[in-house]
Amino acid sequence: MVMVMRKRRTSAHLVTEAQRSRSADISYRERRYLIMMAIRVACFVAAVLVFANGGGWLTAIPAVGAIAIPYFAVVFANGGREPTSTRGFQPYEPNLPSRYQPPAGDSADNGAGGQGPADRRSGDGT
Repeated sequence: MVMVMRKRRTSAHLVTEAQRSRSADISYRERRYLIMMAIRVACFVAAVLVFANGGGWLTAIPAVGAIAIPYFAVVFANGGREPTSTRGFQPYEPNLPSRYQPPAGDSADNGAGGQGPADRRSGDGT
C-alpha cells in the first residue's frame, strides 16, 4: 500500500483580518484591567462616603460594585488570544495501520488434516 502525502493548501490572509500582535494584546488587557480596578476604587470610596453620611441601604450599591468588579477584571484580563478556528467540531480519527492480511498460501489452521502440535506425536510412545 502506497501512502500519498498531500500538500496542504493554505489560503492568503488579509491584513484587515489579522490578529493584534501579542504585545498589543497584552497592553490592551492590562489597560482594561487597570481601568476596571480604578472604577473599583471609586466604588469603594463612594461606599465609604455614602455610609459616613448616613446613606443606609444605598451604601450597598457601590459596595456591590467594589466587591464584584475584581472578579470580572481578572476574567477579562486572563481571557485573551483564544483560538479563532472556524472549522467547527472535528471528530478524532486515529491514523492506524491497515489490518494484517496473511499471504494467500498460508492458512490459519496449521495445515490440512487439523493436526495441532499435540496430534503430531508418534503412536509408539516416543
